[in-house]
Amino acid sequence: MIDQLLGRASLKDRIEELEEEAERLRRRYEAESDRKADAVTAKQEAEERQNRLEDRIAQLEGELERVDEDESDDEFEFRRREQLRGARLEEVFDRVASVRTGPEGACTVFFDPQREDTDRSDAERYQLVEDAVGERASLLTNGDPCLVCFDDAGLVSVRLEPPVLPESNLEPTWSDRFELEREWFLPTGSYALALVRADLFALGIYEDGDRVDYRGFESEVKGSHSKGGFSQARFERIRDDQIDDHLERCHRALAEFDTDRLYLAGQRGVVETLAGEGDFEPDATAAVDATGDPKSALEDAHRSFWTTELGVF
Repeated sequence: MIDQLLGRASLKDRIEELEEEAERLRRRYEAESDRKADAVTAKQEAEERQNRLEDRIAQLEGELERVDEDESDDEFEFRRREQLRGARLEEVFDRVASVRTGPEGACTVFFDPQREDTDRSDAERYQLVEDAVGERASLLTNGDPCLVCFDDAGLVSVRLEPPVLPESNLEPTWSDRFELEREWFLPTGSYALALVRADLFALGIYEDGDRVDYRGFESEVKGSHSKGGFSQARFERIRDDQIDDHLERCHRALAEFDTDRLYLAGQRGVVETLAGEGDFEPDATAAVDATGDPKSALEDAHRSFWTTELGVF
């Protein structure tokens, strides 16, 4: 009664109407925010899946037949291709290394089609291979750096892509045997192999393939943007900072070990960043798809790293 006399009843009704409208707008805003957050989360998850697939592709690309865009080259392919590791790799390596010929009857050629600058020596190397295997030499032009071994009788002609490649200035060599170093293909002597992901680090010290020391850890790194009180930009900034902190931990861990040879494996972009920003130069790098806890992931990475692709012309 008093509210009606003082005109407050209509005001209260209006307030209730406005509060209801505000509540409707709040629910609508929250629904829009949820949809946006879901979209951002889906984008982040898709990017992570893409990164994992790219790493997997990098690991398996040596196992796939590379097809030149020019259909005229489609008829050429290796007579046989095989991924060699473990006992099978050692057997094949010993077999190739045991070949003996007359003086200057076996040729070993290092071939790097990824070189941005080419000179006369590159053309001479290609001509050497083409003289030995014919038009199948074109199979080398779109591949990765490799070693080619052939003899003057045409009994042996193979392409080998070991995990550790010699220096690119290795000159073609004619001898009574193929000039191959065991440490390019097989785990020999003392070396360190580190597995690096955006959130994981594992380092093993090895003697002839057997691990004798180990260091590993995981770091807290945000996986994907989720519903919360901060924006995607802030989320990505936090994630980048966490990855930077993780890589700094990796640098410190690597500095604790002194080895003559260091190999880096893991996520391609992370490995490249670590190798580029560190005060060390790895002897070889490789993209591998190794998951799980640090110790088991390191075992997978070690097995994947020591793999050689064989191609028979």
